[in-house]
Parts: sequence; C-alpha cells; structure tokens
Amino acid sequence: MNAPLRHASRSLEVESLARLDHLLEAGSTSLQSWHIQSLELSQRSAQLRSTDPTGAVFLGCTFAPGDEDWLRAHGALIFPVLPGLPFNQYRAQLYTGTELYAGVAKHPYESTVDAQIYRWWLAAGSTRSLDAKLAMAMHDHAIADALDDALRPGEGAGAARDGCSGSSLLAHTMVGVMGGHAARRGSSDYGNAAQLGRMLGAAGYLVGTGGGPGAMEAANLGAYLSAEPTEALNWALEALAHRPSFRPSVSAWARAAVAVVEKFPSGVANVGIPTWFYGHEPPNIFATHIAKYFANSVREAELLTRSTGGIIFLPGSAGTVREIFQDACENYYASEAAVAPMVLVGAKHWTSELPVWPLLQRLAQGKPMEQHIFCVDSLADAVSVVNQYRS
Repeated sequence: MNAPLRHASRSLEVESLARLDHLLEAGSTSLQSWHIQSLELSQRSAQLRSTDPTGAVFLGCTFAPGDEDWLRAHGALIFPVLPGLPFNQYRAQLYTGTELYAGVAKHPYESTVDAQIYRWWLAAGSTRSLDAKLAMAMHDHAIADALDDALRPGEGAGAARDGCSGSSLLAHTMVGVMGGHAARRGSSDYGNAAQLGRMLGAAGYLVGTGGGPGAMEAANLGAYLSAEPTEALNWALEALAHRPSFRPSVSAWARAAVAVVEKFPSGVANVGIPTWFYGHEPPNIFATHIAKYFANSVREAELLTRSTGGIIFLPGSAGTVREIFQDACENYYASEAAVAPMVLVGAKHWTSELPVWPLLQRLAQGKPMEQHIFCVDSLADAVSVVNQYRS
C-alpha cells in the first residue's frame, strides 16, 4: 500500500556559505527541504557527508569529486548549471548597475554583462530550445525569489550598490512610477519624473520603476539622490543632458550615468524591474536594486503587485496605457481592502491626447476601485494622494 501523501514541509533557503556553516555548526544533520543555491561546496565535503541529504535540493552548486554522486545516492536532488550561459540561472541576489555595466567606462557597452545576456537572449529566442527555455525560467524564478528576500521584513536587501547585502527594503512602502521610455534627458518630462522620484524618496517611499531609460531612469535618479541637497539633482540633470538618449550610443549614455553615481556613491535604495525582452532599451544604473527578467509579462506583474503604496502614471504612450489598464484590471477584481491607488498625472494628456481617464472612470463605476483612481495635474498632488493611503 502506498504511503499517504503529505504536504511538503516549508523549505529552508541557503544562499551563502556563512549561512550553511552556521546551520551545520548549530547541529543540523538533516537537510530535508533545504534548498542550497549557487554555492561553491568543493571545500565542504566532510560537512556534507556528515549529514543526511535526503530531500535536499542543490541548485547550481559545485562539488568536490565524488560528492555529487554521493549526494544523489543518498536522496538529494541536484540541478546542474547549464553550459554556455552568460548568466547564473540560480543566482541568489538581485543585479546592480555596477554589475550589469561592469567595464563600460573603458570598453563599449557591447562587452558588458547586460549586453552579453541580451545577445544570448536574441540567439536563444530564435532557437526556442528546451535548455534555453529552462535556463530563462529558472533565472526568472531566482530573481523573483531574490526580490522576495529584498522586500521581506528582517531580511537582507539582496544587493546593495557595492554588491553586499543591506537592510530590508520593506521598511518603506513601494510606490511605482510609470511613464514613457522616450523621455530624453534634458526634457521637461525627464525633469518632472526626476522631481517626482525625489519627492517620493524624501517622503520615505521606496520608488519602483520599470528600470529602463526615459521617465523610468529619471524617477530612479530622483529617488537615488533624494537624501542629497536639491543642487545635487540639478547638477545631475545638467550633466546627463549632454547625453540625452541611449541612441546612437548606449556606451556614452551609460558613462554619463556612471559619472553621476561616482560623484554620489551612496544613493538612497530604490528598485528597477527591467526586461531583456526589451533589451534594446538598456537598464538604468540609478536603480540600486535591479530585478531584471527575461519574461516581460512576469516583469510587469511583479512591478504592479509590489507597488502596494500605489502607482503614479506619468504621461506616456502605448506601453504606459497598457500598464494603466493592467493595473486597473487588478483593482477591478480586487476586494476593497486590496485596491491600491492609481494616480494619473497630466489631465490634458490623459483626457484629450490619450483619453484614458474617461474610460478608466467608466470602468471603475460602481466598483470598489472607483474611489481610488485619481487624475491630477501636479506632482505635489500625486504625492499627496499616495500619502492619504499611508498606514
């Protein structure tokens, strides 16, 4: 007779050697439901063989000769690193701009980690091979997990500017900022987005964006410099205006941002959630915590669901319109307690140029979300709206 099915016990994630050593030194002998992720374990042979690894899962770890076979024989599952990848599909931390743009100060963007992964994605997307699909799915799952860790009370932030873990980001409610990717540095749209990011950061919110160029970069920039004097943001805006777009040169565009970060290396934590699906739009370096995905649908959903303090929509076009109604759909079917505010900035833009606001009002009529949608003209009014929801 088969044994009865039981719910799996809660898994224990082990993402650093220090964590592993601490648990083993504390007397842990069973690795049941442990998920050990992306660790170099070739110097931990004796410790591993002193445990019962039944039910353990090893993701992308490396072992001393013979240990992998021993672990499998004793009930562990081992998921290997797939060969030929320019990324770690089991990574335990979020990205940083420093990592994605490493070397760009002296070498062209095409040699950076971000560009290498995008180039791989273009090739893998055309072949649609099973191993590529598996690698991307595992990577995106790992990034979502790392973002969970960053936003979990009492946990580390996943990745700080210098690549080290920091304090939990959840001390601050996340407010999303969405707007056009085409806003050029030096433009009024770019400056407004930067001012909004600064205002939200100064008010104690965690600013989250789609992590790309344009209004997204500007909002991350404003949040990053929100603890600095106003003159710092003004200086940065003027310096960046000399390289208004990532076209024709991503390298020059990125180097201008690197210069700002080097001048102000200790910026306020904020989040960017970009995607290699739109890899021709490079990620911005002012997001200190970058959750970059392959699947754009996952990326969009992550940004919407994480923005528990609401989302402010700056003037944009097709992409921003899609995001408005994706957020509206979430609110339309949500219970009243789960509805998050939606704030559209720019009445003329959203009522005349792109008449989203009348349709949004009609959609919300009679629903719990009706009292939680707003169309305002000033950035101050937008921040005032989200402040009303602060607990």
